[in-house]
Amino acid sequence: MTVISNTDIHYIKQTLRLARKGLGRTSPNPMVGAVVVRRGTVVGQGFHQKAGGPHAEQAALVQAGAKAKGATLYVNLEPCNHFGRTPPCAQLILEKGIKKVVFGMTDPNPKVRGGGAQWLRSKGIEVVAGVLEKECRKLNEVFVKWITTGMPFVILKAAASLDGRIATRTGDSKWISNERSRQTVHHLRSHVDAVLVGINTVVMDDPLLTVRLRKGKINDPLRIVLDPRLRIPLKAKILEDPSQTLIVTGAGASIRKKNNLESKGVEIISLPEQGGRISIREMLSVLGRRGLSSLLVEGGAEVHGSFLMEKQLDKLVLFIAPLLIGGRQAKGMVGGGGITRISEALRFKEMKVKSLKGDIFVEAYPEK
Repeated sequence: MTVISNTDIHYIKQTLRLARKGLGRTSPNPMVGAVVVRRGTVVGQGFHQKAGGPHAEQAALVQAGAKAKGATLYVNLEPCNHFGRTPPCAQLILEKGIKKVVFGMTDPNPKVRGGGAQWLRSKGIEVVAGVLEKECRKLNEVFVKWITTGMPFVILKAAASLDGRIATRTGDSKWISNERSRQTVHHLRSHVDAVLVGINTVVMDDPLLTVRLRKGKINDPLRIVLDPRLRIPLKAKILEDPSQTLIVTGAGASIRKKNNLESKGVEIISLPEQGGRISIREMLSVLGRRGLSSLLVEGGAEVHGSFLMEKQLDKLVLFIAPLLIGGRQAKGMVGGGGITRISEALRFKEMKVKSLKGDIFVEAYPEK
């Protein structure tokens, strides 16, 4: 049985801190950090900065240079032993003379799972696996979902009042949450590949769905509108940059409207419908095949209801404001037909709650 030491834990924590520097920039690849240690001293470190760029192991080994010989390599994800956009890291590890490799989690790719560790051991390199595995999987939860299912990791986000309303009876929703909460949403957008809203949200709020941060690198996600009947106004703000907009519509949408939008550079995907609704699962499969590994769903209520009905969400993010809206016709955060029994309710676990200058931030994961 392999013994995991405090030293192993210390340096894997360091690889996780390095890996987080790639947040929002490595998709569809995972976030990876690597540290090379020789005789108790860090001689090289690095992280994966973007898809197609050098892997973390490569960056750390290049920095270590000749000092890598006889050293230990720490990395939060099992080194690859297959060719992708870059050569396999396992071969480089062997060439640089690394004597021991310690990693956090096994590569979840079903085609290569465990292959890197097995190959390194076959070459006489000591391998320690499973250090802080839970933390490593949490960091790369998006990559794990996409590489194992072919579908993006779905984050459902809503801003609501204490009584669960996302708008008044007249549809007014600006602003339920405070400035701190809205800035947090912009950070969320900058970390995902795509953000999705329903056509009702576009018609009522006319959102931009761009990232507006005071500082830092801005990465605008692909903006997706779920619009079964292609009702989107031609002057909607979301169409101002058509190259960054995708409309998902149904088979019964107007061909004339479709041609008009496509002539402006807007991409449209037509999917089959069931009961007047587009299959969320089918849409996610299409998005996954496009290489989109994460999706932020921002509403509205009927869209939320569709995702919940098909059980197609991986994380829930709520911003609860300290106010009451009331009214029978005020919009709740989840629409659709709903359930008939409490036993059918979708329950959540691993709930994290914190204050955002008065608003309540809630993050939770659905029980599978």
